Amino acid sequence: MSKRERDSAFGDLDLHLFNEGNHAGLYRLMGAHPVAGGVRFAVWAPNAGEVAVAGDFNGWDPAANELRCLGPSGVWEGVVPGAKAGDRYKYVIRNRETGEVLWKADPFAFQAELPPATASVVAGLEYAWGDADWMARRGEVNRHDRPIAIYEVHLGSWRRGPDGAMLGYRELAPLLAEHAVRHGFTHVELMPVMEHPFYGSWGYQVTGFFAPSSRWGSPQDLMYLVDTLHQAGVGVILDWVPSHFPDDAFALARFDGTHLYEHADPRRGYHPDWGSLVFNYGRHEVRSFLLSSAMFWLDVYHADGLRVDAVASMLYLDYSRKPGEWEPNVFGGREDLDAIRFLRKLNETVYLLAPGTQTVAEESTAWPMVSRPTWMGGLGFGFKWDMGWMHDTLLYFRKDPVHRKYHHNLLTFRALYGFTENFVLALSHDEVVHGKGSLLAKMPGDDWQKFANLRLLFAYQWTLPGKKLLFMGQEFGQWAEWNHDRELDWWLAGFDRHEGLARLVADLNRLYREYPALHATDHDPAGFEWIECDNADESTLAYLRRSPDGKREVAVALNFTPVPRVSHVIGVPHGGTWREVLNTDATEYWGSGMGNLGGVEAEAMPAHGRPWSLHIVLPPLGAVVFAHEEG
Repeated sequence: MSKRERDSAFGDLDLHLFNEGNHAGLYRLMGAHPVAGGVRFAVWAPNAGEVAVAGDFNGWDPAANELRCLGPSGVWEGVVPGAKAGDRYKYVIRNRETGEVLWKADPFAFQAELPPATASVVAGLEYAWGDADWMARRGEVNRHDRPIAIYEVHLGSWRRGPDGAMLGYRELAPLLAEHAVRHGFTHVELMPVMEHPFYGSWGYQVTGFFAPSSRWGSPQDLMYLVDTLHQAGVGVILDWVPSHFPDDAFALARFDGTHLYEHADPRRGYHPDWGSLVFNYGRHEVRSFLLSSAMFWLDVYHADGLRVDAVASMLYLDYSRKPGEWEPNVFGGREDLDAIRFLRKLNETVYLLAPGTQTVAEESTAWPMVSRPTWMGGLGFGFKWDMGWMHDTLLYFRKDPVHRKYHHNLLTFRALYGFTENFVLALSHDEVVHGKGSLLAKMPGDDWQKFANLRLLFAYQWTLPGKKLLFMGQEFGQWAEWNHDRELDWWLAGFDRHEGLARLVADLNRLYREYPALHATDHDPAGFEWIECDNADESTLAYLRRSPDGKREVAVALNFTPVPRVSHVIGVPHGGTWREVLNTDATEYWGSGMGNLGGVEAEAMPAHGRPWSLHIVLPPLGAVVFAHEEG
C-alpha cells in the first residue's frame, strides 16, 4: 500500500476507474464526508493550481484549508478538522493558467442551501430503513410482465398547507402513500427532486446531482418519503436529467476555469431550447460523474427506477439546431456517438449493479431499439415512453365526435409499431401546461360529454398494451391546467362527476392488476388481437387481450361517439359467458347507466373471423370490458 493510499480515501483502482470513465460509486469518495474529528473533502479540478475549502468551520477564509492534489488524477482531497454536519461550504478554485479564482458549490454535495442561497451543506446519509420486505421483492414488482401503473407527481404543487406554503417530504409522505394506494397505482414517479436553483424549471435544471432539494427537507426526509411509499407497497421512480445543466456561475459551468463538465464548442456544449449546457459525454470523468449520480439514487435512496429526461436531445447533434449550428460526427452523421456510448454504459451499469430496478427513456423520435439490450445493438433501457401514442390519441380526442370517423387511423396506427419497444403509455405533465389545458378541458362537448370522453380515454389507455402513466390531478378531472405555484384543485373531488372519475381510475387499476391478460403481455404481440379496427363510420374499436397461458381472455369494445350502439356485434373465440367487468358508462362513474346487465352469452354465430359472437350494448362515449368465464 502506497503512502497516498494510507492518507487518502482513494485507492489507485478508484482513481484509475474514475479517469477511464468506469467508476459508478464516486459518491462514496467525492464530496464531503464526516470522519473522526472533522470532514474529508474531495473534488475534481484538474486545471486548478490551488484548491481550498471555505465554510462555516473556518469563517469562510479561502486560505485556511487548502486541499492536496492526488497526482495526475485531477482530484483534490483533504480533511478539515472541526468541520461537521450542517456546516455550509464552497470550494475556492484558482485556475493554474489564468489565475482566475472561482467559488464553487460541491458537485458531489449531499445537501445544498435553500435556494436562492447556493452553498453546499455537509450532510450524513444515515437512515434506519424499514422497507426490507419491499427491497427483497422489488425485482418481482418491476418486471416487464407485471402491472405497472405510475402516478406522476410534482411535490411542490401536489398538496400544500392551508396557508399555501409547500409541504415537506415528511408531511407529504403519508398523504401521497394513501392516495396512491387508494387509487391503485403501483408506482409514484417524482419529477426531479435533485437540487435546482429555479423552481419554475420543475427540477429539470439541476445543479445538485447528488442532493435532494432543500425546499422540501433534508436527505433523511426524502428517504422517509421513499420508505413510507415502499412500506405501503408503492414503488418510486425518480426523474433524472443527464441531458443538460444550467450555466449558473456557482455550479458546474466552467468549474475549474475551463469547460470541464460541458463541451467547449457551443455547437455541442450549448442547448438552444433551454439556454443550458450539455455534458461532454466523451470525457471519461464526466461519464463517471453521471454514472455515479444514477447509482446514487438507486443505492442510497432506494429508488426503483430512473426516468431519463430528454433522451432525444442527447442522441442527435442537430437537435433543435439549424444548419451551421452543429458539427457532424466522424462519419458525417447527425448521431452523437459519445452520448450513445454513455447511454449504453448507463443502462449496463444500472442493470448490473442495481438488479430489480428499471430505466425509462423519454425519447420522442423513431430511434430504433431504445428499450432493447445493448448486446442486440439497442440503447439498453427497460422502457420507453410512447410519445407517438400520446400525440395521436390526444389529437383524436380533441376532435368533435362527428369528425372522428375521418381520423380513425390515429387510433389504429399504433398497432403497427406497438411492440417494437417496451412502451409506457404516458399522459404526463407536458400535456397539461403552456396553454394546452387539462385533459378534461381538451375534451369536446358539454360537461357530461367531457367526462365521458375522459373516462373513455382512460379505459382506452389502460386496456391497450403498454405500462401506464398519469399525471397528478387528472385522476379526478382537474379543470385548470397545471400551475406549479399552487396545489391541485382538491375541492373538486367532492363533486359526483369528479368522484366518479377517480373511482373509475381506481377500478381500472384494480382490473389491470387482477387480469394477467391486461398486463403480462404488455410487450408481447401474442397478447393483442384486433376484433374490429376498421369501423371508422361508427368510430368503434374492439380488441382481445390474452395472457401468456391463454386463459382469462379479455375483450374490449369502445365507442368514440355519443350515439349508443344497442346491438353491436363483436366476434369472440369462445362460447359461454363473457362477464362485463368494467363499463365506463356506469352510474357510479357519473355515466348514463347503459350496459349489459353484468354479462353476455356468446352466440354460435361467426363474426370478425371468429366462431362465436357477442351482441352487446356499447354505451355512448363508453368502453366495456368483458372477461371470459372458464368452464
